[in-house]
Amino acid sequence: MTEQPLTVILDTGGGLRLRRADDQDVDFFVLLFTDEDVEPYLAAVRPRDREGLLGEIRRSQEVRGECGRFVIEVDDKGRWRAAGVLGFDVVNRRSRIANLGGLAIHPAFRGRRLADAAARLLQRHLLVELDYHRLQLECYGFNERAIQHAERAGFVREGVRRQAYWRHGEWVDGVLFGMLREDLPEVDATPSPESRR
Repeated sequence: MTEQPLTVILDTGGGLRLRRADDQDVDFFVLLFTDEDVEPYLAAVRPRDREGLLGEIRRSQEVRGECGRFVIEVDDKGRWRAAGVLGFDVVNRRSRIANLGGLAIHPAFRGRRLADAAARLLQRHLLVELDYHRLQLECYGFNERAIQHAERAGFVREGVRRQAYWRHGEWVDGVLFGMLREDLPEVDATPSPESRR
């Protein structure tokens, strides 16, 4: 994987961008992750407190190729407004695999397919620019919105972990999704010379 100093991934025509989070974004993360319409769908182990989220944001700044916490922003009459967040973490350096997670759109911005567009920007960044081989994500089986989003964003449903998680007083399934470089439209699936080492 190649390390790149990424601050902004820009979709120049769509009025949407991803920006690597910094310390000033922690209050937005806390507000979003504790929202009663967002929190029930997040992984139970994901931090929701200021200290835990600030730690994730700072780690994202320090090890950019292995971890990322991004703010999804929309152009609102020439000003960028925070609309959501998403992130990734390396899970296997040798095989170049990253887990995606922490995707949340503020309820005021739902229904505009921002999550789909943001996911595509992050996919391209990870698979093409940072040379990951595989992206994967998992969502709760009761999270129909996340399942539909993953399918719209081009992920392949790979399986189900039956009753894998204790959430909301019951055992729930985890639905697994994956994406490879060749799953991206119009991208050469040939691995880079660096990745063959």
